[in-house]
Amino acid sequence: MARKKLTRFEKARIIGARALQLSMGAKPMVDVTPDLDPIDIATMELKKNVLPLDVRTM
Repeated sequence: MARKKLTRFEKARIIGARALQLSMGAKPMVDVTPDLDPIDIATMELKKNVLPLDVRTM
């Protein structure tokens, strides 16, 4: 049975990991403007559910 809601710790980890990818040149999965920083872009991707990352449980 999978959880549908991420904890705040999972959100922080996912946004941080994706922001690092974006800062190293990964292509954003959403339309962005030049004034957005990688954390804002990663947050937008999470809200739109288009992140190329997933949380696995053990």
